[in-house]
Amino acid sequence: MKKIILSILVGFLLLSAISLDVSAAKKSSKLSKEAITEMSDSIDKLTQKIYGRALLSPQDNETLIGIKIKLDNQMLMSSSTELAPLYYKAGNVYKLRDMKPEAIECYQTILENFSDTALAPKAKAALESLGVTVTAPVISDDENSDEEI
Repeated sequence: MKKIILSILVGFLLLSAISLDVSAAKKSSKLSKEAITEMSDSIDKLTQKIYGRALLSPQDNETLIGIKIKLDNQMLMSSSTELAPLYYKAGNVYKLRDMKPEAIECYQTILENFSDTALAPKAKAALESLGVTVTAPVISDDENSDEEI
């Protein structure tokens, strides 16, 4: 019985922390340089653990989930090119952990929102290595006619 109550309490605390992250992200329109650096460092530490064949702890998993939530919340407000490397690194961590849908989502975000960055070709190659067929966007005649005017 104590284990069940403890599990419920831990779940409640996690949900509270996530909702605080969401409300904090909504209040600020842009992530600070410090927040971006902190997320990047956290992803690098997780990557080192994976390359070192270490198991990720539940806290490591929470860190990765928290980073993804912060990135997604920021993308809802504005897409800054500073986020592209974080999505790429997160995609790599997911890929290394055999979490294919999550990795695909991260790489796809780069292609859809940061196609003009140096990471777009790398994201495309990563998607292809995961077996995803990536096609170039089709330019319609309407878009071409704007250029001719």
